[in-house]
Amino acid sequence: MTPGTRGRRAPTDVINGSAQLAEAVIDLAAIAENIRTIAAIARTGLMAVVKADGFGHGAVPVARTALGAGADWLGVTSATEAVALRSAGIDAPILSWLHRPDEDFTRLIAADVDIAVSTTTHLRAVANAATDLGVPAAVQLKADVGLSRNGASGDEWPELVAWARKHEAEGSVRVHGVWSHLTNADVPGCPSIGRELSTFREALRIARDAGLDPEVAHLANSAATLAAPETRFDLCRIGLAMYGVDPFGATGPRRFGLRPAMTLRSRVINLKRVPGGTGVSYGPDHVTNRPTTLALLPLGYADGLSRTAEGRAWVWLAGRRCPIVGRIAMDQCVADVGDLPVVLGDPVVVFGAGAEPGSPDTAEPTAAEWAQWAGTNPHEVLTGIGARVARVHLRGGAATS
Repeated sequence: MTPGTRGRRAPTDVINGSAQLAEAVIDLAAIAENIRTIAAIARTGLMAVVKADGFGHGAVPVARTALGAGADWLGVTSATEAVALRSAGIDAPILSWLHRPDEDFTRLIAADVDIAVSTTTHLRAVANAATDLGVPAAVQLKADVGLSRNGASGDEWPELVAWARKHEAEGSVRVHGVWSHLTNADVPGCPSIGRELSTFREALRIARDAGLDPEVAHLANSAATLAAPETRFDLCRIGLAMYGVDPFGATGPRRFGLRPAMTLRSRVINLKRVPGGTGVSYGPDHVTNRPTTLALLPLGYADGLSRTAEGRAWVWLAGRRCPIVGRIAMDQCVADVGDLPVVLGDPVVVFGAGAEPGSPDTAEPTAAEWAQWAGTNPHEVLTGIGARVARVHLRGGAATS
């Protein structure tokens, strides 16, 4: 019988009644559970980082879930992201931290969003916008403790603090927080953590000695929150861990009791039985070494499957891990399913929750494993899932797009 005709099942690209070729299913209950797990470890306030559309999970539903589970703040990259949350009716404290010097800060001030400031140029622009509005701007001063990205470095910090104190005295700003970001927190015990912590404490001392009284100070990201308690101040900023991925690179998802929230899945849309010596995809870079069945999956690098994972990546199909063979194309890739009883329309999990502790390595792959296969980090895997992949959010077992 020809592959795909067994059982008289018709070809289909329908998932959950939609015409999407693939979908990312977001388990919001997992995010809520992860928040509670992290809160029990941190014992501080939590800032849920929902930048980059909530690491690809959907910023608005993730934000609402995180706040409902006990997060105190939301963190985003840009003014656009912050205003979108406000437009969705979210009134929790928000910090936005990356802005052009000619940003329209009035919309952030009017939306009651805290604005991260790293330079006197940005601070002056924020103060001028606040003066125009007649409303003081809430700012959080960022110190550079070692990343050499945003933030005022050691010799710039006293000047930024002095100008912030001046603008605060004039009533155009109020310094709500002082914060920074660690360079290597995902390497437990790295000497840089201690050095950068000392630098941050000195920055806090300078700010307070200048007469500033920030309500919140925060330094820890997900990794530091979980493993470097000395870096926890008033808030911990949690990103990757909130989405259920171990920030230390472990491929198993249960090290800290975290549960991956995203499952990327699709369906088989074509099957071919081929002899040994058959080339697969462009090149061909892969040639079959035996008679086998090839399953076509309608996902490619435009959907987030990195070409650098070629020759190493696996998917979960028919209760087994099956290798991706040949080059990953823009819209499709091929899995070698051997002699498994696969038919057209069978579900495929690209990555998901993975195995329970102690289980053999015969479960659906995880985003962390895809990151290893692609030579990158899980952040890139999650945020790289393309726009044409439908997002389906599970709320109490019910699915919504």
